[in-house]
Amino acid sequence: MREYKNLSHIFEPVFDENSKVLILGTFPSVKSRENHFYYGHPQNRFWRILTALTEDILPDTVDQKKAFLLRNHIAIWDVIASCDIVGSSDSSIKNVIPVDISVILDYAPIKQIYANGQKAYQLYQKYLYEKAGRDIAQLPSSSPANASYRLENLLENWKDINNYI
Repeated sequence: MREYKNLSHIFEPVFDENSKVLILGTFPSVKSRENHFYYGHPQNRFWRILTALTEDILPDTVDQKKAFLLRNHIAIWDVIASCDIVGSSDSSIKNVIPVDISVILDYAPIKQIYANGQKAYQLYQKYLYEKAGRDIAQLPSSSPANASYRLENLLENWKDINNYI
């Protein structure tokens, strides 16, 4: 059995004064932590979903990913600042310390907040909703663990983002 590790989030949120959509995940996966940026697992469909929706070029490097997000008015962050977690397992998360979401909401003109998956939605509702005072829309997770959704299904469910960017 793998052991819990107490980890702190190591990436800054990505946003600027033109960000209109905020997409929140839970906490960086092992692969994302190794790659030093959000959605770093090669099988995660996050970047493919967003590039398909925006009809933009698939970014490769961290700098390209940041530029892609800002160019398309998309902010990203996670709900959790630190927690105890086993590997990348969202279901193992405990002892959550949430992020201070006002860092983004007080600065950027966010029109809609989305949760990338059910766990991000649940954690937002539990830890951030009262402080943020903003509703969040739940999207099916882009994670490879969400194998029941093919890319086409994810695109159909995520297309609402285009109404805000």
